[in-house]
Amino acid sequence: MRQRVILWTAVLAVMGWMSYGIWRGEAAAALERSRAGEVSAPEEAVKEQKLIALTFDDGPHPVYTPMLLDGLKERNVKASFFLLGGNIEGNEEVVERMAEEGHLIGNHTYSHVQLTKISPEEAEREISGTNEKILAASGVLPRYIRPPYGEWSEQLEAMTAMEPVFWNVDPQDWKVLDRKAVADHIIKHGADGAVVLLHDSYETTVEAALEVIDTLEKQGYTFVTVDELLVD
Repeated sequence: MRQRVILWTAVLAVMGWMSYGIWRGEAAAALERSRAGEVSAPEEAVKEQKLIALTFDDGPHPVYTPMLLDGLKERNVKASFFLLGGNIEGNEEVVERMAEEGHLIGNHTYSHVQLTKISPEEAEREISGTNEKILAASGVLPRYIRPPYGEWSEQLEAMTAMEPVFWNVDPQDWKVLDRKAVADHIIKHGADGAVVLLHDSYETTVEAALEVIDTLEKQGYTFVTVDELLVD
């Protein structure tokens, strides 16, 4: 009996040293891969993050903007809002809520005028007047401007330190007024780095935006504020 115990003890010891040797060999190999700059990852490769920004112009709207904010909060998604100064009066609480919930607030002029077709003095009033309204309502001084119609110039560039923000996906939600058509367009044309142009003045747009979020998140997209896409 004692001989069997001694024998099994010896066998277990040998197996233990063999296992340790295998482990040490694997550990050494892993260390060499690390030193060589190789990334240790699970069998399923880690996918690169795909970012997309939803931007909303012409707000705030007293009904549809709060509806949109509710949906974004429920999904823990941040968006970018480019406000008209003329629409802020009476909707200051909505603007304050945007800031409190972490959304980006930008300038869309005071009266949606094409800045390249008015005098520099008028353009300055359109921009500064809206900034003042946003600052008073939210405590945030905007850094970004969405020029109406996407019209910008070197003169405007020199006049203000604000950074213009444009777009590369436009479902023309204001014209289509159809939830499915708007959502389908964004889902089809959305890609990593996309900046989507929308308007939070329509119920169909709100419904489409939330549908897009639910669909594209399942495809691996992360929704961010537009400044996160502008970082070099």
